[in-house]
Amino acid sequence: MPEYDLVIRGGTVVDGTDSAPLEADVGIIGNRIATVGAVSGSGSEEINAKGKLVTPGFVDIHTHYDAQAVWDSHMSPSSSHGVTTVVMGNCGVGFAPCKPTDRERLIELMEGVEDIPGAVMHEGLNWEWESFGEYLTALERRRRDIDICALLPHAAVRVFVMGDRAINLENANQSDIAHMRQIAREAMQVGAFGFSTSRSLSHKTLRGDPTPTLRAQEEELRGIALGMKDAGSGMLEMVSEWIPDHNEEFAMLRRIIEASGRPAVFTLTQRHSRPDVWRDLLAHADQAARDGLSIRPVVAPRAIGVMLGLAGSQNPFSGTPTYRSIAELPVAERARRMADPDVRRQILSEDPKKGSTFPLFHRLSFDFMFRFGNPANYLPAKQDSIAAIAAREGRTPPEVAYDILIEDDGANFIYMPLGNYAGGDLTVSETTLDNRNCIMGLGDGGAHVAFILDAGYQTWLLTHWGRDRKRWDVAELIRRMTSDTATAAGLHDRGILAAGKKADVNIIDWDRLGADAPYVVSDLPAGGKRLLQTVHGYDATIVSGNVTFRDGQPTGALPGKLVRGPQTVLAA
Repeated sequence: MPEYDLVIRGGTVVDGTDSAPLEADVGIIGNRIATVGAVSGSGSEEINAKGKLVTPGFVDIHTHYDAQAVWDSHMSPSSSHGVTTVVMGNCGVGFAPCKPTDRERLIELMEGVEDIPGAVMHEGLNWEWESFGEYLTALERRRRDIDICALLPHAAVRVFVMGDRAINLENANQSDIAHMRQIAREAMQVGAFGFSTSRSLSHKTLRGDPTPTLRAQEEELRGIALGMKDAGSGMLEMVSEWIPDHNEEFAMLRRIIEASGRPAVFTLTQRHSRPDVWRDLLAHADQAARDGLSIRPVVAPRAIGVMLGLAGSQNPFSGTPTYRSIAELPVAERARRMADPDVRRQILSEDPKKGSTFPLFHRLSFDFMFRFGNPANYLPAKQDSIAAIAAREGRTPPEVAYDILIEDDGANFIYMPLGNYAGGDLTVSETTLDNRNCIMGLGDGGAHVAFILDAGYQTWLLTHWGRDRKRWDVAELIRRMTSDTATAAGLHDRGILAAGKKADVNIIDWDRLGADAPYVVSDLPAGGKRLLQTVHGYDATIVSGNVTFRDGQPTGALPGKLVRGPQTVLAA
C-alpha cells in the first residue's frame, strides 16, 4: 500500500521562502504536503523532477475573474502560468451585492472598465444572487482548476445602497455609510477577503460615465473600512488617479488604515503624463511600513501595455465611421478591404476619437506605439516607435500605424505601453521589484480580454528577470509570487513547500520556460473573443494534491474551490 498519494522525486525545491534551493523529494497526502526531504515511502503516483524546479503554486492577488468564474471551470489564462490561487474583485468592480434592477448597470461598468463584452456577460451570468453572500454561494457550486478568493467591490455596494445617487457621484449620507459598513462587515463574515475601490478617471462605462466610486469621500471609505474592522478581517484594495494632490490622497488612505487597523494594498504604476509621482507614493508606503502600517504597493514586472490590432477589440482607428462599417468582417477580409487605397484614404481622413468607446483612448500616443512582433517584444526601443518611423520615412504616424495593422492579413498587433515606460526602459519595474514592501501583481487575469494579456506576468518575471537578466535569484522571484502574495491576502495555509501546507505545486523546466506570442480565440459566451498564448516549461501544476496541468495541457482535474476568507491553517 503506497504511503503517499503523490511523490515528487529529486527536484530542486525552491520552497517560497528566502531559503536556498535544495534537491529534495516532496510527499503529498490528500490536499496537503506531508514531507519535504528524503521520502522513503512510495506514492500512488510519482513524478521524476530531476533537473526541474519544484515550487509552491503561484498566488495572484490582482485579477478580475468575477464573471468568468460564474460560467467557466478553467481560470485561464492564469491557470496555464502556474497560478493556483487568485484574488478577484479588484478595482472596485464586480457583481455583488446587486438588485435585479441594477444588473445592467454593473455589466455596463465591467464592460467599460475591464473590457469584458456586455454580450458575453449577458449570456454567461446566471444572476443566482443578490447579496454578496449569495454570490459566494453561487461560486461555490462550480469546481475549478484553481482556487478563487473574492473581494467586495465598492461600485456594486454603492449602487446597491444609493441607486441613482451613486451613478450621479453624489456624496453618501450618514445612513448610506452605516448601510455600507454593515454590508462590509457581513461580507467579511461570510468569506470576503477585503474591499476594493477605484478613484481612477480611466474607469468608465463605454458611454463615458465614470465609475460610481470616483469621488467617494473619505468618510465613506472610512466607514466601509470600519466594517472590516468590525468583522476583524479584510484588506482594502485601491486604485487611484492620485489627483489633484497625490500626497494628500495617500495621506487620506493612511488615515483610513490608521482608523480601521486593516491592511491596504494599492496599484503603483508610472503614468507617462506624471512620470515621477510613483516615487513619492513608494516613499510614503515605505514610511508607513516603518511606522507599523501595512499599506503595500502592488507593482508590475514590466510596462503595462495594450495590444492594438484588427484581431483584438481596439485599434487606433476603431472609432472612425468607415472602420466601424467593416468591423464585423473576418479579420483577413477586413485587412484586404483596408488595403484598398480609397478605404485607406477615407479612414485616415476621419476623426478616430469622435466615435471611440475605448476608455483609454485619451492615453494613446504614437510616441509610445510599437510593432509588437513575433516573438513578442516588451522592450521596444524609442527609435522604433511609430512616431519615430514616421519622422524618418516622411509619413504621418497614423499612416505608419495603419500599414502595420493590415500586414499579414491583419494578424499584427501594435504594442503601446501605457505605464512604467516613460524612459523607454524598465527602470520603474526594476526599482519597485527591488523593494520588498512591494507586491508583484497587476496581471488583471480575466479582464481586458481582447487588448491586454498580462496574466502571464509570473512566467515573464521568471524568464526575463531571473533566467535571462539574472537580476534576482530564483528563490527571491519565487518568494515574490508565493509566500509574499499569499501572506498579503491572508492565505497562511499556502505559498510555502512545507509539511502541513496546502499541496499546490509547480514543476518547472527552467530552460524551456516561456510563452509564445498572443493569439485570439472566440471561446467566451456569445462567441466573445479573448487573447491567449501557448505556455511552455510547466511540466506539471498541482492543486490540492491533484495534477491539473501536464506539459502545459489541462488534465481535466478540477480540485479548485472558493476560499472563504483568510486562512490560518489548512482546512481538511
